[in-house]
Amino acid sequence: MGRLLGGSGQIAVAMMTMNVATYAFTMTTARVIGPVAYGAFFALMNLVLILSVVMLGLQATAARRISADPSQVGRIEGEILRVSLRASLLVGGLLLLGAPLVNRLLDLSSLPSALLVGVAAAAMTMTGAQAGILQGERRWRELAILYVLSGVPRLVIGLALILWQPTEFMAFLGVTLGFYAPVLYGFVVLRHRRESGATTERGTLLPVIKESVVNSQALFAYFALTNIDMLVGRSVLDAHDSGLYAAGLIVTRAVMFLPQFVVVIAFPSMSASPSHAGALLRSMALVGGSGAACVLGAALLPDIALAFAGGQDYDEVRGLLWAFALLGMCMSLLQLLVYSVLAHRGVLSMALVWVGFVAVAGLASTMVSTVPGLLVVVLGVEAVLLAALLVISFVKLREDSPAQ
Repeated sequence: MGRLLGGSGQIAVAMMTMNVATYAFTMTTARVIGPVAYGAFFALMNLVLILSVVMLGLQATAARRISADPSQVGRIEGEILRVSLRASLLVGGLLLLGAPLVNRLLDLSSLPSALLVGVAAAAMTMTGAQAGILQGERRWRELAILYVLSGVPRLVIGLALILWQPTEFMAFLGVTLGFYAPVLYGFVVLRHRRESGATTERGTLLPVIKESVVNSQALFAYFALTNIDMLVGRSVLDAHDSGLYAAGLIVTRAVMFLPQFVVVIAFPSMSASPSHAGALLRSMALVGGSGAACVLGAALLPDIALAFAGGQDYDEVRGLLWAFALLGMCMSLLQLLVYSVLAHRGVLSMALVWVGFVAVAGLASTMVSTVPGLLVVVLGVEAVLLAALLVISFVKLREDSPAQ
């Protein structure tokens, strides 16, 4: 238990450091390079965010496979690193070839900036595999350092570059160079592969590739579900109400990301069959408890919550901030259940996430014209999806328990 708490503390501090550094660089960039250049930079960062599902898919695959079969860690490491190297070269190469298209679609007017997307994606993809190996082996100290290196170098290098030349190219160059710090560290800590398991053969890579693809699409479904409301809101709400909803989502995102370290710590245990149920229950209690505290805080101290949501300019949304916090709690619990699904590879549950996405998009597009209305639709769909995934997860666990 002490080791688990120690690991949780290290990962929590590391992820907080990473997120604070990333946020600080983003906010500083907005002020230094100006609105026009920042618009291009923001578009590039959104594209990188979408591409990160490949990284997260590889991380989940590596962590699940190592946790489920620790006696074969050497063989699995070899498979994961081979697949990730190929995936990095493929993703990076395709994006380099498609740079002119990226430049046009994002209206960048800067082909060098578009080319950097491929360079950044290659490093980011490789980092996912390295993080998954460390996560699966429960090497929390090394994983914590990797997370810190995913944020701090970006702030230091990027800040120096934009102060030298305040352009979107320099800002994104700082991000790209920052992605290579954790990759280099990953190569160092994984340079001595564990001597266990058989030698990796070419034929054994196909299952790893298939699982990585499945995991990536499941995480993309979750990403789409938790972001579609803002996109729909831009079309069904007027500009003023859309801004109010976006301000409320700041609280949602804060509550959603606060317990994210729990998923990182719990996923290896959820992937090991004997401890799956207990790990899921403990994790849900921790995530739900922290979310409930945030909801209560937003309800009792709306002025403090409003300060985080943008201040007095968004006073109209003050009374709804507790509901936005509740939405963040639902999203964090859904994230935990999605990773539980990845741990036991539930096809039906993955499909339901896409159903939830379609439901939010369809209902919000046809039935919503106000901020409270959009919030009710999104909360309703995600609450139903949360209940369905919870039932399916525990039914699956009960079915598997006799074989343990």
